Amino acid sequence: MALENVFSFLEVLKKNNNREWFTENKVMYEQAHAEAKILFEKVYTKLEEVDSLEPLKVYRIYRDVRFSKDKLPYKNHLAASVQRQKPTDRGGFYIHLEPGNSFIGGGFWGPEPQDLLRIRQEFLWDDEIINILSDQKLKDFYGEIQGDELKTAPKGFDKIHERIHLIRKKQFIFTKHFTDAEVQSKDFDDKILEGFLILQPFYQFMTAVLTTNGNGE
Repeated sequence: MALENVFSFLEVLKKNNNREWFTENKVMYEQAHAEAKILFEKVYTKLEEVDSLEPLKVYRIYRDVRFSKDKLPYKNHLAASVQRQKPTDRGGFYIHLEPGNSFIGGGFWGPEPQDLLRIRQEFLWDDEIINILSDQKLKDFYGEIQGDELKTAPKGFDKIHERIHLIRKKQFIFTKHFTDAEVQSKDFDDKILEGFLILQPFYQFMTAVLTTNGNGE
């Protein structure tokens, strides 16, 4: 499906990010929002056929400027996310629409300290995570796993361990950027779904880790 109204609105909004212009052109926003929501819901419906999901979350365009130096009232993008259904499934998916900066993402943005420790302990010895991250389809679509990381080994871990590049991580994220032409192509929803399905082995592994102890119980 094409997203002409989404991009045309966001491009103009970027040059007129103020309440007066937005109020006068709210119909443009409503058209763009409706168009984006159709895409989000279409992907959600297809993904729900193969995964257990929480309700879809479509983000508001209004920015919370109370604690920000940037006082622009509106975001320059439209976005949505969905979490897999806890407690049996872990991880989430994200779609971001913005001229020149559209992308999808998945993974674990902010694991709780106890979850992060459990993940790191599993990475020490479990070869399955190496096999998953080495999968050619995953690497061709997303590249390498991303995320903020410590400058050195976390407390209690060997700084020269062969997997220290994974153990240092505080986040475990995959992102894929798309050109404006790709976003506006008719099969963009299928491309998003393809990317989300590629993450399934990673999510299944991480779910098994986060729902069991070190003995697999």
